[in-house]
Amino acid sequence: MNAVQDADFRPRRARVVGFGFAIGITVVMVGMSIGLSLAPDSGWGGQDTVSAVLFTALLVGVLLRIVTVHARVTEAGLVVRNVVFTRTVEWGEVVAVRFGGADPWLTLDLDDGENLAVMAVQRADGDRARAEALRLARLVEDRSRR
Repeated sequence: MNAVQDADFRPRRARVVGFGFAIGITVVMVGMSIGLSLAPDSGWGGQDTVSAVLFTALLVGVLLRIVTVHARVTEAGLVVRNVVFTRTVEWGEVVAVRFGGADPWLTLDLDDGENLAVMAVQRADGDRARAEALRLARLVEDRSRR
């Protein structure tokens, strides 16, 4: 196994932006809750603070799920974790690796006729995404022959 070749696939720009938004939302909501709870006659009570914290936790949870998409290389295949679902595909199941047109992320064509989005390789990452798509195509070619 080659450590560089077998490295996980992860988006770069989406992670930076998503983590930034998660931190920003947390700071703003905590600051707002503290400020309003300390302000005289604001009408902000404990229930409001709890609601703000729960809402913030929900938003940050969704953002973290979005920014933690990845594809993990294993000997047997590729474990693709997208926003909602995680799916494992064996190397031999992959018929083609597509990263063209206006698709926002890489797509695997599978031998059962399905297409699997790999959100870990996103067009927004530019040249890096194209290099990652090529790396995955080479992995599929090398590993499916074994």
